[in-house]
Amino acid sequence: FIFGERNRIHIINLEKTQPMYSEAAQFIRGVIADGGKVLFVGTKRSARESIQKEAERALQPYVNQRWLGGMLTNFKTIRQSIKRLSEIRELAASGALEKRGKKEATQLRREMDKLEKSLGGIQSMESLPDALFVVDVGHEIIAIHEAKKLGIPVVAVVDTNCSPDGIDYVIPGNDDAMRAIQLYAAGIADAVLEGKEAVPQVAVGEDEFVELDEAGNPRKKALPGRMAGWIAQAKELTAE
Repeated sequence: FIFGERNRIHIINLEKTQPMYSEAAQFIRGVIADGGKVLFVGTKRSARESIQKEAERALQPYVNQRWLGGMLTNFKTIRQSIKRLSEIRELAASGALEKRGKKEATQLRREMDKLEKSLGGIQSMESLPDALFVVDVGHEIIAIHEAKKLGIPVVAVVDTNCSPDGIDYVIPGNDDAMRAIQLYAAGIADAVLEGKEAVPQVAVGEDEFVELDEAGNPRKKALPGRMAGWIAQAKELTAE
């Protein structure tokens, strides 16, 4: 998916990126429409803000600080740590933490901050995710290995200096520039929201009508501006 090289910088072929991105987005929509969850993963500094912002917008779990070994493969233990985080939070919220000794209260706050940093983004994840969205496959190799071991599909932004081997849905793109990462993360978040719109509604008012497609399925409403300008923005970002 490399178009060429200019000033020792590889240029990504956007004619390859667009259909591969569309395929990845369609997969994400399907996962969500089937009631699944997508775990957003991007722990390097340039990805942290976008991963958190877009995952929260789409109401999906995320890891944007540090991937703990076993976060997927030892999920039962991770859930125990999340439970511990909830318990300390409750102590703090109720004021009970302040009634502990000063030393104990300080230790508990430090423990809470540490757990919050590592697990805060997955606190609502009751079970393993149905897919991963990853920024920078080289940086998140442990997360990808755990996902593959468990048979969890991986959607990932793959730059020219990384191998796409083992990635189920490759999005060729710049995984270093913050604006590029924001673009990809926002696109996947939009796909999640579209997938939610595709979930059949149990009840509608008697005066409401549901538009169906040719196959008799409810037609999804397109989110405004999801693809509008995508290629134009990508052209600006691929060489950064």
